[in-house]
Amino acid sequence: MKTFSLPSEEPKGRPDFLSGLNKQQKQAVTHTDGPLLIVAGAGSGKTRVLTYRIAYLLQQYKAAPEQILALTFTNKAAREMKERIRNLIGDKAGKLWMGTFHSIFSKILRFEAEKIGFGSDFTIYDTNDSQTVVKQILQELNFDPKEIKPKTIHNKISDSKNQLITADTFQEKFISSTLDDITARVYSIYNKRLKQSNAMDFDDLLVKPIELFQKHPEILEKYQDRFKYILIDEYQDTNHAQYKVTKMLADKYENICVVGDDAQSIYSFRGADISNILNFKEDYENATQVPLEQNYRSTKAILQCADSIIKQNTKQLDKTLWTEQDYGERITLLENFDERDEANRVASHIQNLKMKHGYKNNNFAILYRTNYQSRVFEEALRRKDLTYQLVGGLSFYQRKEIKDVLAYLTLLVNPHDETNLLRIINEPSRGIGNKSIQDILKKAREEGRSVWSIIQHVESLDVYKPAKARVREFVDMIDRLHNNLENGESLTDTVKAVLEQSGYMRALVEENSHESMMRRDNIIELQNAISYFEKGKSNASLSAFLQEISLITDQDKFDEDKPAITLMTVHASKGLEFPVVFIVGLEENLFPMGARNNFDVDIEEERRLFYVAITRAEERLFFSHCRSRFKFGEETRQARSRFLEEVDSGVVQTETGATIAQKKDRFSNNDSGSSNHEVEYDWKQNPTKKTYKSPSATIHYDYQDGEDPFQVGVKVIHKKFGPGKIISRDGSGSDSRVVVFFKNRGQKKLMLRAAPLQVID
Repeated sequence: MKTFSLPSEEPKGRPDFLSGLNKQQKQAVTHTDGPLLIVAGAGSGKTRVLTYRIAYLLQQYKAAPEQILALTFTNKAAREMKERIRNLIGDKAGKLWMGTFHSIFSKILRFEAEKIGFGSDFTIYDTNDSQTVVKQILQELNFDPKEIKPKTIHNKISDSKNQLITADTFQEKFISSTLDDITARVYSIYNKRLKQSNAMDFDDLLVKPIELFQKHPEILEKYQDRFKYILIDEYQDTNHAQYKVTKMLADKYENICVVGDDAQSIYSFRGADISNILNFKEDYENATQVPLEQNYRSTKAILQCADSIIKQNTKQLDKTLWTEQDYGERITLLENFDERDEANRVASHIQNLKMKHGYKNNNFAILYRTNYQSRVFEEALRRKDLTYQLVGGLSFYQRKEIKDVLAYLTLLVNPHDETNLLRIINEPSRGIGNKSIQDILKKAREEGRSVWSIIQHVESLDVYKPAKARVREFVDMIDRLHNNLENGESLTDTVKAVLEQSGYMRALVEENSHESMMRRDNIIELQNAISYFEKGKSNASLSAFLQEISLITDQDKFDEDKPAITLMTVHASKGLEFPVVFIVGLEENLFPMGARNNFDVDIEEERRLFYVAITRAEERLFFSHCRSRFKFGEETRQARSRFLEEVDSGVVQTETGATIAQKKDRFSNNDSGSSNHEVEYDWKQNPTKKTYKSPSATIHYDYQDGEDPFQVGVKVIHKKFGPGKIISRDGSGSDSRVVVFFKNRGQKKLMLRAAPLQVID
């Protein structure tokens, strides 16, 4: 194994990496040995601390650059950190192992893949590729993909992998339904199919290193010695596999530094486990904990608002954020009639702020809970001629024509990749019909071989003769392109040859439609991207380019310098900041979203998500909710989000200037314009239903009038929780359960037979 030496003499004029740091930041930077937990509140300068800590380790000769491993969750964060370190220490930063979990461990796997039965040029399947494999397996097992959704099966497989549950273990211990049984059958075949294609999915990039280290302890020790210091950003977002693999690497020296904020743990839906950060000091008994509490981003008003929300959660690490910033503007609450009114009002406020205060388009962000909410804002911004960028839409690299060209390129480095081979064997059409493809697939399954190994000897196959000739031409083309690449042909020329010899570009030109011309332009842009990649790197390889684009995240698509208003989900906004932020759709069953299923709501994570949204704002913050929305073609009354009841009412004001402590709601159930807090939750009963008049009635099931009064929409009162409204109900008779939203206590799930509820007028 390669050894790393440190300089024997201290250079003169070393930079002072501690100047300008506050006391807590300085403590985090200079604590060089042993486990360290940095609890970094929003806007507290954690990126600066991480970069200075790495520079300080190098300055103090604790490690060579090659011995430092820094793991992030986005390529953007890794690039930013590496650039800052380069500015501090020079070109040595290029030798650091710094990147996302997936990029770093895919790099390790490229070196070691043969130890676990893969080739070094394995393909990385994205979610769509993985779902394509699952769909094919379902069809082979005679399941209809329209009834058994490939996405559902793939999600269950992905969740299992992240929890390190193997296909065998899933089969033995986790089958409790027909869907689980189908998943177990698919899971086992799915793994075999990927290995046969020399491919790994995103989850494998975390799971396979663990398998590698467990099977080959000498490999684990090699990387333990290589990575003397380990730093992990956004530790609250790690899943079980990420926790396991980094703990294995850190076990020898325990020089592990994790940075995170439990208050910003918002990814449980993709396997993130908040207990990883909450239990860090149990994993490392001699760990030091340093809180970063000074916020450099937001005004006092915004920070006060955020603090009032997050303190409602029970599971938290100890920290108190504060700032030396000005108090700033109060948060403005926009109360709208419907989603169109909301979008128009937000667009108008953006226009006014630009004119009155000189803000630029890229100073604004509109944050929502789900992607479908973007449509009305896009329309409103277009009407006012306001430029915007939509983050989280269809990625450039997910477009059909781009995926097709990339499939050709993938086969040049990994011809055994079945998914990509099947994608383009008859794209554009070259006379290889579906019947011939199915015959080839049948042969591959019978012999347990890859499709590529079968079609290399297509002459011996029982396939329609004209199709057999076309398959031979396809194989010869891939072989020819591969050989040219191996003999030193540039990536730029390789792409040109692929487009020419495959006939792909010619087919688009001959179609001569508006859509085909747009696809052609997209392919030209892909050629530009490949040329740029080749010029920017020495010894650039096609394999490296394919790996780089396969690991692009949503945040990597965000251009903070683009002169455009940003529209994105709150999840996508994490790690970003904007002078002006609009948080829209603050309504029950939307934000918090979890309430849509009525039961088992993880309201604390939804609250953390709201906290993340608030703390993206630097100077001005707007909350927005609607009185009604169109759902499934019908207008539906909306209840204002409980989070608006939890915020410090003194820092939030309506557009008229009244704080919400003075005026809870501008809407009422009549036309008088009077304020009535209860109206926010639409507590007025449906006038077509009979009103149950007895305010003192106790729960029972033999109503004299024959009508059960505890229906959805009815107002009730509880001895402990106070007044509320029934927002959902299920079950019948003595098994009836209701979900009640209480004004002062939020949402509660109750059994009718046991709950001390009374109906009120």
